[in-house]
Amino acid sequence: MSMPNGWMIAIIAVLIILLFGAPKLPKLAKSMGQSMRIFNSEVKTMRNERDQSTDSSQDEEEKDQEAVEGRVISPEKQSGTQSRTGAESTDERR
Repeated sequence: MSMPNGWMIAIIAVLIILLFGAPKLPKLAKSMGQSMRIFNSEVKTMRNERDQSTDSSQDEEEKDQEAVEGRVISPEKQSGTQSRTGAESTDERR
């Protein structure tokens, strides 16, 4: 006896599902539809969040590239004293 081909197995599986699972098919179809709607809305939300984060990261990169004038303060100096304004620090350098 030869092995049944793929079509025969598929037809037998469909017949078994229809005979034993017919009362459950409408509920199954309804739940599949709800699941697909939820999945699609979540994918859309994730895409929107990704697009917004990409836009905000580009804005942050542009801000980081702007030149900032100042001097580096070592942690030892900063922890012992309060921070000084730019005018006071220029007086110390003279």
